[in-house]
Amino acid sequence: MKKINRHSYSTCCAAILFLSISLNANAQSADSGPKHRPLFDDDSILAVTIEGPLKTLMRKRDESVEYPAIFKYADADGTEHIFDINLRVRGKFRAKKEICNFTPIRVNFKKGQVKGTVFAGQDKIKLVTDCQSSKSRYQQLLLKEYLAYKILNVVSDRSFGAKMLRVTYIDTDRKNKTRESYAFFIEDKDHIGDRLGLELIKTPRTKYNALDAAQSNMVNVYQYFIANTDFSLVAGPKNSDCCHNTVLYQKDSDPFISIPYDFDNAGFINAPYAAPNPKFKIKTVRQRVYRGRCSNNSHLDSTFQHFLAKRDDISKLVTGLDGFDEKSVKGTMKLIDGFYKDITTAKSIQKKFIKKCS
Repeated sequence: MKKINRHSYSTCCAAILFLSISLNANAQSADSGPKHRPLFDDDSILAVTIEGPLKTLMRKRDESVEYPAIFKYADADGTEHIFDINLRVRGKFRAKKEICNFTPIRVNFKKGQVKGTVFAGQDKIKLVTDCQSSKSRYQQLLLKEYLAYKILNVVSDRSFGAKMLRVTYIDTDRKNKTRESYAFFIEDKDHIGDRLGLELIKTPRTKYNALDAAQSNMVNVYQYFIANTDFSLVAGPKNSDCCHNTVLYQKDSDPFISIPYDFDNAGFINAPYAAPNPKFKIKTVRQRVYRGRCSNNSHLDSTFQHFLAKRDDISKLVTGLDGFDEKSVKGTMKLIDGFYKDITTAKSIQKKFIKKCS
């Protein structure tokens, strides 16, 4: 039997023990930090296929029922991935049959299947669809809604990620009838908290003085930018968590961070079903209303300067968006130019912001 050098053995064991402790510590550190979810890493359009009983899904519109389906996509190198998924309808207003014949969907992935793919870390994720599947106009409206998310991404990382898809739908209820359409995924609200190191807060309502003043000012200016009044930073709908079309986050005992979503009633999109809020005495959703707090006016100048610094990046998003037609580009840029006109003169700022704050 070979004789073992005791010193070498001890050194070897010590090295193994140190390596084990280090690997364990690194694993714990990795677990405690934000998980990398690559889906929203870039702005490329991902071609996917969703195959399932879509006619049944849209006819019954039961949020309590999930339907098995197949999800396919290919990597840049051509490697095809096929996932078993479940689909269910979601949404409130757009779930009404008289509003949309193709309602928004929630896609439920199986975590074990998506490991090592662009969908790693995803589970249940919202899919924004084109509402009226037979009308090309709604494709443009969907692209505008996607832009609303992407422009906010340019303005702040405290925003929901959005991933554009080119979807081939295969309806197994209709002898595999197919159609193609744009759609986009929205980052999960729990994942935002993980990404930014913030805790998701659930409360029926809050107060303005509990909000981070600079963030809430940015959100109110952004909502003015997209001509949106369909939100609240302090209260949710009846029997729902705060807040209406915004989500609250917090780090330790710091002020609440408000992050907005769901922009389909904004004048920026100008959907046929969007109606002006009678509370604000406006005739169309394209009319802007500033809903910021007077107590946050000290942040207006820095907020405006930030938007001005991002103007070129925002314009490039609009003019470079795949599938966005000339008419949509022109109308969107006109609305954006109007916003920048409003924030560049003292007279306009006084009239449209200072005198309109509450």
